[in-house]
Amino acid sequence: MGRFKDLLASQDNLILHGALGTELEYRGYDVSGKLWSAKYLLENPRAIQDIHETYLRAGSDIVTTSSYQATLPGLEDYGLSENQARDVIASTVKIAKAARDQLWSELTEIEKGQRPYPLISGDVGPYAAYLADGSEYTGDYGSISKEELKAFHRPRLAILQEQGVDLLALETIPNFLEVQALVQLLAEEFPQVEAYISFTSQDGQSISDGTPIKEVAQLVDASSQILAIGLNCSSPNLYPNFLTELRKYTDKPLVTYPNSGEVYDGASQTWTKDPDHSHSLLENTLTWQKLGAKLVGGCCRTRPSDIEVLVQGIRGQNQKTRK
Repeated sequence: MGRFKDLLASQDNLILHGALGTELEYRGYDVSGKLWSAKYLLENPRAIQDIHETYLRAGSDIVTTSSYQATLPGLEDYGLSENQARDVIASTVKIAKAARDQLWSELTEIEKGQRPYPLISGDVGPYAAYLADGSEYTGDYGSISKEELKAFHRPRLAILQEQGVDLLALETIPNFLEVQALVQLLAEEFPQVEAYISFTSQDGQSISDGTPIKEVAQLVDASSQILAIGLNCSSPNLYPNFLTELRKYTDKPLVTYPNSGEVYDGASQTWTKDPDHSHSLLENTLTWQKLGAKLVGGCCRTRPSDIEVLVQGIRGQNQKTRK
């Protein structure tokens, strides 16, 4: 660990990986069911590597592992033994590294000098992803305790660290108790790990369970391991208020990777409403950069073409700024 901190310090912006599960869907794969995209770790891991490679070729600086939905209880519910489940989670890092190796082998030395060596981000999805009931957008976890949430997250964090990820992506977090559990777990058991954390919001004033941004931001700001904080898989129109409020309580780099503006229905496992076409991902991101966004990308229903346009636009903007 340490490469994430160094890269944050040396780069004006870092471009994140785009959507994985919905990109599989666009490519004709069925991602319904509790495992969502993680079932293709079992059925067709090459399909996942292909998507990683596509985002890297588009210009992503960070490859996010396909472990969002890959948890021990989820994989065991699917019929795997604990050891088999651990191997599947470990494979997400191996697949991401293979994609990075492939991309790097394709580049000339001049091209390598024009971009940072991509980092591998170990994806730590919320407890909501295991529930597979849409609670990423409500934060409703029932009566679960903080210790139970730590026990849920602990094995995946350990496996991702053992496999050599450069950082952890604690993403799509909707619940404040879960934030507390993750911050404590990192400090108590994974003190060398670097991470960023991003939440979901339904109103731009709080995370999805209703906890005010101030409370969440102050907790995360005190963590020396969480190097950036932000919002993901939420409607683009919520970001200005959310980022402005975050900036009142932390000077850390901000993270933005919105969904398309569509709304996820957990009961039917489908996306409803129309995408937000009022502004492109690039247009929104350039606005959010003025509010402190530094780790930027797209989440559900965004595509590699969106990331390619984002990379070209942001790097072009950075070059203009330096002139």
